[in-house]
Amino acid sequence: MKSFSCWLLLLCFLSCTQRPSTPQKRPKLVSVDSSILKKDPNPYEPVDLSPMDMSYLPADYPKMAVRPSPPIARVIYSRPHKQGRKIFGTLVKFGEPWRLGANEATEIEFFVPVTIQKKTIPAGRYILYCIPFQDHWTMVFNANLNSWGLTLDPSKDLYRFDIPISVKPQSVEYFSMVFQAKEQGSDLVMAWDSVEARLPLQYKQK
Repeated sequence: MKSFSCWLLLLCFLSCTQRPSTPQKRPKLVSVDSSILKKDPNPYEPVDLSPMDMSYLPADYPKMAVRPSPPIARVIYSRPHKQGRKIFGTLVKFGEPWRLGANEATEIEFFVPVTIQKKTIPAGRYILYCIPFQDHWTMVFNANLNSWGLTLDPSKDLYRFDIPISVKPQSVEYFSMVFQAKEQGSDLVMAWDSVEARLPLQYKQK
């Protein structure tokens, strides 16, 4: 009986000294600015909105199983896009030099001599730009290589050719330069918005 009383007293003591349990608090949620978590798509170099592109003559020359050696030509340019803007006569002004793209000056390289409007252009690298008008473009070959944008040196202009333009029913979002074969040579096709221009090239077929 004495032992039972001792156990009863001990249980009463423990129950009196135990603190009532309290509900566990949830961690406080802190709002984080989403811009802090935004990752740079390229941490080494800013991403250009007008990416550089390259077109070969013949088309897709590097991918050909059997390639003529060398190719006829290639053009390197940057592709701006329309973004709902009116291009010719507004963004690209009539009567003023245009780099035929964005960023660095557009460059064309001929690996063999070509003929344009009965004038022979020797093999080599050239800066290519144009002066657009409402009914034609003046295409200019220039020797000021490795230049930026419209920093052109007219004293280094080598050849000029006037070519007609056509207005198409479709609108081209990204400025594009491609070579298209035809019966006697190829055209360098330049298209943006609803305007298309073609520079005819003739050369010895391989």
